Amino acid sequence: MAVSYKKLWHLMIDRDMNKQDLKKLIGLSPASVAKLTNGKTVTTDTLEKICRALQCDVSDIMEFTFDDEPDDLHSE
Repeated sequence: MAVSYKKLWHLMIDRDMNKQDLKKLIGLSPASVAKLTNGKTVTTDTLEKICRALQCDVSDIMEFTFDDEPDDLHSE
């Protein structure tokens, strides 16, 4: 399972924003921007700040993607 922030990038494009704008708007660190860019996990605090600033829900900025391999949680 992986995290995708494609929805965030599309939302920002729709609002004529770039990553630097988002950094300035919420005080996002370069490390957090890199994590978002590379589909890595970020803190819920970071997600909350983004959602508050963009006035959206977390499901509007991210989603989980599943690979073809079975999840270890379901194996016996």
